[in-house]
Amino acid sequence: MESRAKSMGHAIHPILIVFPLGLLATSVIFDILYLITDRTGFQVSAAYTIAAGVIGGLVAAVFGLIDWSAIPAGTRAKRVGAVHGLGNVVVLVLFAASWLLRRGADNWDPNAGALVCSFAGIVLAGFTGWLGGELVERLGVSVSDGAGVNAPSSLSRRPRARGA
Repeated sequence: MESRAKSMGHAIHPILIVFPLGLLATSVIFDILYLITDRTGFQVSAAYTIAAGVIGGLVAAVFGLIDWSAIPAGTRAKRVGAVHGLGNVVVLVLFAASWLLRRGADNWDPNAGALVCSFAGIVLAGFTGWLGGELVERLGVSVSDGAGVNAPSSLSRRPRARGA
C-alpha cells in the first residue's frame, strides 16, 4: 500500500523520522558523556537535542498517523502500526518528561529521573523503530499498492506469500 502523504514520489513519514530518532539518541550520548566527564556543556546539549527531537517527533507523527489511517482494518499491519505509533508516543512523553525534569536545574543538570526517562525512551525507541522497519520491509506499508498487509512476522521464518 502506498503512503498517503508523499513528497516528490516518496513517503514523508520515513523521511522525517531520522531526525527525531537521531536527535534523541544523540541526547543520550551527551548524557553519557556528561556522566563520564562531568564537563559542563554536555548536559545543555542534551537538553537542546531532546527539545528538537521531541518537536521533530511530533511532526513525523502527524504523517505517520496519516499513513496508518490508510492501512486496512483487521490486518496485521494495522495492529503493528498501532503498537509502533503508541510506543512512539510513549517515547516522546519519556523524553519530554526528561526535558522538564532538567528545566529547573542549574545548567540543565539531569537528575536521576531525567536520566531514567531518557535511557528508557531510547530503549523503547529501538523497539518501535524495529516495528517501523517491520511495517515497511516486511509488510510493505508505504511501499506499493501490492504490499502484503497480512504477511507473517519477519521473526517467524515463514515466507511472505505473493500478494499477501
